[in-house]
Amino acid sequence: MAVASAAPGSLFCKQLLFSLLVLILFCDACQKISLRVPSHLQADRLVGKVNLKECLQSASLILSNDPDFRILEDGSIYTTRDLILSPQRKSFSIFLSDSEKQEQKEIEIELEARAKKVSKKRHSKDTVLQRSKRRWAPIPCSLMENSLGPFPQHVQQVQSDTAQNYTIFYSISGPGVDKEPLNLFFIDKDTGDIFCTRSIDREQYQEFPIYAYATTADGYAPEYPLPLLFKVEDDNDNAPYFETKVTIFNVPENCRIGTSVAKVTAIDLDEPDTLHTRLKFKILQQIPDHPKHFTVHPDTGVISTTSLLLDREKCDTYQLIMEVRDMGGQHFGLFNTGTITISLEDENDNAPYFTETAYFAEVEENRIDVEILRMTVHDLDLPNTPSSKAVYQILQGNENGNFKISTDPNTNEAVLCVVKALNYEVNHQIILKIGVLNEAQFSSAPNSQTPTMCTTTVTVKIKDSDEGPECQPPVKVIQSTDGLPAGKELFGYKALDPETRSGEGLRYKKIGDEDNWFDINEQTGDLRTVKVLDRESKFVKNNQYNVSVVATDRDGRSCTGTLVVLLEDHNDHPPQIDKDVTICQHNQDFALLSPTDPDGPDNGPPFEFRLDNSVNRLWTLEKKDDKTAFLRAKQQLDYNIYSVPVEIKDKHGLSAKHILSVRVCDCTTPSECSMSVKKERDADAPKVILGKWAILSMVLGSALLLCALFTCFCVTARKTVKKCFPEDVAQQNLIISNTEGPGEEVMEANIRLPTQTSNICDTSISVGTLGGQGVKTQQNFEMVKGGYTLDSSKGGGQQILESVKGAGQGLTDTGRYAYTDWHSFTQPRLGEESIRGHTLIKN
Repeated sequence: MAVASAAPGSLFCKQLLFSLLVLILFCDACQKISLRVPSHLQADRLVGKVNLKECLQSASLILSNDPDFRILEDGSIYTTRDLILSPQRKSFSIFLSDSEKQEQKEIEIELEARAKKVSKKRHSKDTVLQRSKRRWAPIPCSLMENSLGPFPQHVQQVQSDTAQNYTIFYSISGPGVDKEPLNLFFIDKDTGDIFCTRSIDREQYQEFPIYAYATTADGYAPEYPLPLLFKVEDDNDNAPYFETKVTIFNVPENCRIGTSVAKVTAIDLDEPDTLHTRLKFKILQQIPDHPKHFTVHPDTGVISTTSLLLDREKCDTYQLIMEVRDMGGQHFGLFNTGTITISLEDENDNAPYFTETAYFAEVEENRIDVEILRMTVHDLDLPNTPSSKAVYQILQGNENGNFKISTDPNTNEAVLCVVKALNYEVNHQIILKIGVLNEAQFSSAPNSQTPTMCTTTVTVKIKDSDEGPECQPPVKVIQSTDGLPAGKELFGYKALDPETRSGEGLRYKKIGDEDNWFDINEQTGDLRTVKVLDRESKFVKNNQYNVSVVATDRDGRSCTGTLVVLLEDHNDHPPQIDKDVTICQHNQDFALLSPTDPDGPDNGPPFEFRLDNSVNRLWTLEKKDDKTAFLRAKQQLDYNIYSVPVEIKDKHGLSAKHILSVRVCDCTTPSECSMSVKKERDADAPKVILGKWAILSMVLGSALLLCALFTCFCVTARKTVKKCFPEDVAQQNLIISNTEGPGEEVMEANIRLPTQTSNICDTSISVGTLGGQGVKTQQNFEMVKGGYTLDSSKGGGQQILESVKGAGQGLTDTGRYAYTDWHSFTQPRLGEESIRGHTLIKN
């Protein structure tokens, strides 16, 4: 954009003035715009705004013939320096040029200066100002959205009556002034004129609540702040639009006329409840477009059907190009379009049908669980849905249940199988009638009839084969009496050859006989008892005993049958009863006797109860019903166990005598009785308490026993030493090794070495201690084969006793003692020490 603001005298300025002169000479006047401005304009202040596009749509050059003003591309006029409008009016022109179209336009701008007030000062002697509301009250004001100007655009003027006498200055505050959006409004402080500086978007700001103030030069406010509400009037600048550009709805096929399909909605951002947001809907196009099936309500947007010919099998999807327009649908209203997709939901309005009218199949007799035929059907409804999945039925020909038909879930085919053996000798072929339906029920279209079941026939040819024996019927029942003795014959199971219809050549074998009651005749199949038949046996269920038999022909083919022996009841068992009876006196003073009879109902109750005469004085029996009786004590009994003989008879007089063990307990339930009886028995048992003398006797007895054992040990040791020493060893001072006191002192001079030995034993024994000079010396006799050795480990030295090999050989010494002297010396001391040890134990 070129701006005429270069300094005079420059080359650029000359060229610009030349261009401006040419533009002035050849341009056309476009319009004249008057702007009221203050008499004093500061530099770079916005003077106003004009709509340049109304004069020239595309201007490549914008010039001002007055260098005091510059023009922007959007039409804003700014001052280039401080100006004081000395005359009341000032004019200049804006020149526009389009170089491509060779067009030039001129816009004349007239600035009108507002008269300046003469300042009137308020003196202190003046009467106090009274606030007035007469001229201060505003009139309603509104602004047009998207106004094209020119700007600043006069909005409203506020005035105060006090301005007639004093100089009043006006100001405003609020949104659009000192709050967002900033600088949208300003006020002439002298005249009270309020101006708008630019266009407003109502969708962003619907209204502006601002306040106007009137003050004197010294800051006094003669009026209350004046609330002003500038409402922005809506401009139809927003076209309505669908919430979603592509929407999918569903509707059943074959629906009635007027069926509601869906409701479309649209949004318009303009002011609600005005003509700008009054929307109208319309279907521009239907794809496919023939025939027309849908319509839309222009006000509500509800889409409904207009035809009975909605058939999914012909067309399953429709597209509607929709239009929504504001201004009540008038041609100048704004609009938008959207696409609506309508899918038809399938209904079961087409019956499945077989691809062939008749089918044929073959199967060998006696084969089971074999597939013999598959049949295919067609269905026009939606695949893999209940409306097209087939359900097959055998309508005729399967009275014996030989066939089964099912649906293959993958192919939807019918699968015909044989599940029960067929017999060629009975039927050579079977004709089946088969029908097909869908899982979903048929629905009728408004213009057609309800579909019906499709049927077909299947002829099954049965092929003959060489069969084995037949066991027919599989179960045969024979009767026998209870208690039949061993060795009796019974009629057995009979099988037949289906080819000859006879049992010749068949062999029978027993394969099931739980209690081994029978033997079987291999040729005829008859039975012979090997035990007495007992209906009360645990192997008999419901009076029946089962015997399984296999029949085999010459080729090894076989069949199996079951022979049921039905046993007639015989009264051979008397009534039985549990012999342990408990009476809990805390709960009840009687016991209920409930006998059972293993025989059947005809040989059982009613029972007859009778007490033995020996217990009549203590007990009584009261019959409750045909099966039970009360056993009651005649008097209060001690807690104990009583034997009560009772005789019980069945209805035919067969009886048995039972000795009941009746426990009378202090309990609440029979399960507690055993514990209480045990406690009573423990309480009645004698208690043994040991006194101190008894305990002392036991201790003394134990001590005497230990002394006896110790004496036996000492005697045994003595005998062993006696046998091991030679006879010529004498005068040896020995002390028992287990004495507590010191032994007698033996001087070294008194000890003599043995001179004669005897080959007696080979052992080593510690026999005593030797004392010399007050020191105990322990000596060991080590006896070796052929001699003895006496070792002194402490004190009095060491003497060695050896024997010379050979009998009768030895050394003679006058200092030696004879064996008898040594024996007479040691024995009294051994006895004295034994008595001393015994006395210590007793103490």
